[in-house]
Amino acid sequence: MSEATVIDGKAFAAALRERIGVAAAGFAAQTGRRPGLAVVLVGEDPASQVYVGAKGKACEAAGMASFEHRLPADTSEAALLSLVERLNNDPEVDGILVQLPLPSGLNEQAIIAAINPDKDVDGFHVINAGRLAVGQRGFVPCTPLGCLMLLQDHLGDLSGLEAVVIGRSNIVGKPMAQLLTDANATVTIAHSRTKNLPDVVRRADIVVAAVGRPEMVRGDWIKPGATVIDVGINRLPREEGKEKGRLVGDVAYGEACAVAGAITPVPGGVGPMTIAVLLRNTLLAAHHNAGMPAPEGL
Repeated sequence: MSEATVIDGKAFAAALRERIGVAAAGFAAQTGRRPGLAVVLVGEDPASQVYVGAKGKACEAAGMASFEHRLPADTSEAALLSLVERLNNDPEVDGILVQLPLPSGLNEQAIIAAINPDKDVDGFHVINAGRLAVGQRGFVPCTPLGCLMLLQDHLGDLSGLEAVVIGRSNIVGKPMAQLLTDANATVTIAHSRTKNLPDVVRRADIVVAAVGRPEMVRGDWIKPGATVIDVGINRLPREEGKEKGRLVGDVAYGEACAVAGAITPVPGGVGPMTIAVLLRNTLLAAHHNAGMPAPEGL
């Protein structure tokens, strides 16, 4: 069997961001303002600082307004809630993202619950989770929606395909399973405590690995010809003579390539999709908040 097709998330995300840029320019021309995303960062977590910087640059590149709020780690919950309320009421702000994780002492669920669900472009609010569950319009977490876009771009109609999602988080696993169900796939949610996990995965035409364990999914777990979406991003310990340990996913990439029909690489697969979908959600929020129909092709 030939080696798996590599699903290029970076290229797909770049094309999506280009379409978003065109639509954002159209929105600005009609309304006299750019779609706006507010990102709130509390504390100085290095990874979070990188993510927030990348989101700001992506916004500007797409012709959107970026509002960054960087707060010290000792910010009180009352002060953070007050900022969220201000952003809820700011007509220039269409989307609000509070970067997680928050410093200890701050209640993440309380902060997320304070965001206006129609500005919750991360899709984490319980109302948006409920909307997804019952099939109503709402915001879907960016990473699983990006995964679905890649799957549909590669496979087309997912009806009748057997999908296994490894991982049950509220951010990826659960919404991913719901999206696949809505796309008429037959879905199993598996996790680290699933009995005979390799046998469960071997049934799948589609495998979405989002368990947070480096290279846990081995090549002999994969059904020949299956499509594998690797959400994981893990840094291995540094090898001697190298500055950093290499990045790997939740799937043993080399082994899986020899068996799968198609696979996302790490990096360059799912990662670029997350920010592209965040921009998409912000653009949709802008249209909704302005009482305008959603742009086509997104």
